Amino acid sequence: MSHVFGRNTRTRFPVAVSGTGPYLIDADGKQYLDASGGAAVSCLGHGHPAIREAMKQQIDRLGYAHTGSFTNQPQEALADELIARAPRDLTRVYFVTGGSEATEAALKVVRQYHLECGRPERHHFISRWFSYHGNTLGALSVGGHHARRRTYLPLLLQNVTHISPCFAYRHKQAGESDESYGLRVANELEEAILRLGPQTVAGFIAEPVVGATIGAVAAVAGYFRRIREICDRYGVLLILDEVMCGMGRTGTLHACEQEGIAPDVLTLAKGLGAGYQPIGAMLVSGRIYEAIAQGSGAFNHGHTYMGHAVACAAALAVQRVIHEEDLLKNVRLQGASLRNLLTARFGEHPHVGDIRGRGLFHALELVQDRLSKKPFPSAVQLHQRIREQAMQAGLICYPSGGTADGTSGDHVLLAPPFNVTGELLQEMVERLTVAVDKALQSIPA
Repeated sequence: MSHVFGRNTRTRFPVAVSGTGPYLIDADGKQYLDASGGAAVSCLGHGHPAIREAMKQQIDRLGYAHTGSFTNQPQEALADELIARAPRDLTRVYFVTGGSEATEAALKVVRQYHLECGRPERHHFISRWFSYHGNTLGALSVGGHHARRRTYLPLLLQNVTHISPCFAYRHKQAGESDESYGLRVANELEEAILRLGPQTVAGFIAEPVVGATIGAVAAVAGYFRRIREICDRYGVLLILDEVMCGMGRTGTLHACEQEGIAPDVLTLAKGLGAGYQPIGAMLVSGRIYEAIAQGSGAFNHGHTYMGHAVACAAALAVQRVIHEEDLLKNVRLQGASLRNLLTARFGEHPHVGDIRGRGLFHALELVQDRLSKKPFPSAVQLHQRIREQAMQAGLICYPSGGTADGTSGDHVLLAPPFNVTGELLQEMVERLTVAVDKALQSIPA
């Protein structure tokens, strides 16, 4: 009997004992081809020798020193690396241990920035439905995933307003161009700011490419440029959450590069450390840092394991491998191959409504009827059926539900490692084809 309080009390998971390259191996010796990096985390696969060596060297020198008394060399070097390649105006890095912590830090630093600038009335945040920003209470409050929020609604922040996502497949109207659709939903931000009172709004948070909730949904061209304009007009800080879609996943180091904008605050995790150690980061603009530095002098926030030396050493090694091996080029090249493979296998599939994504970040949306885009009923739990069939086929993918309306609808997300080959992508898509078809066959008539 296990004493672990796991994610699901009714499921017994296989025991992972080792990993090599794109494969995980369980205690029975079964291999699983990791086509999603867990949750878009393992961007270099498993057991990479350069990362292992960097961690071993660091643990021999220093494992932990509390950042209330010390900085450390890996933290300083990693911060230098990130800022050297960051979007314009981002000048400082605050290290945490994951995406949820990064979101909490972002919300707090935005609030404190306005306080330091003499604007205490700015306390309201705006976010989007169908977003996901983490599972802590502040992160859940600004998130828009109905199922994850439902249990904790009485505990969530009341100073958050949600607007529509930019989800063209589901919400673009007949006859509406991408440009007009993007402007229409972006202008909801301005409407919400005016409704709340511009002097009360602190920040707006969004994922450049939405990950877990609706599956690799990028905004239409021009949407984020309009969002940036609105934030600048009303003095609202823009937080971009690139925890899942950033650090090279979409083919550029930062997903926002493809939108032609830069945020005031950027959150990172997952691909930052590739799963070798828990790490996340918040990057802030110079004006935010200087407001605090020249004001109270201290960010009123902190965690025990922030700036952890071994985690930073691992993340630094990950980023150097990505840069030195020019893996972003491979992400773009193999991302195009992945799209072609998915289109060849699922482009005419009667229950695949949409194939979408950027780089090595793609998803299929499953539908009961392609023409009407009608989703399968939530009771069918198609995404769970796909997960189970994929595991049986030795494939790790990332299916989720609630895609269409927050309750119904299913998608499956793929996020292979950046060093993936064309042969491995073909194997992933073949196994996914088996899993999807068997899951559909298992639905009761």
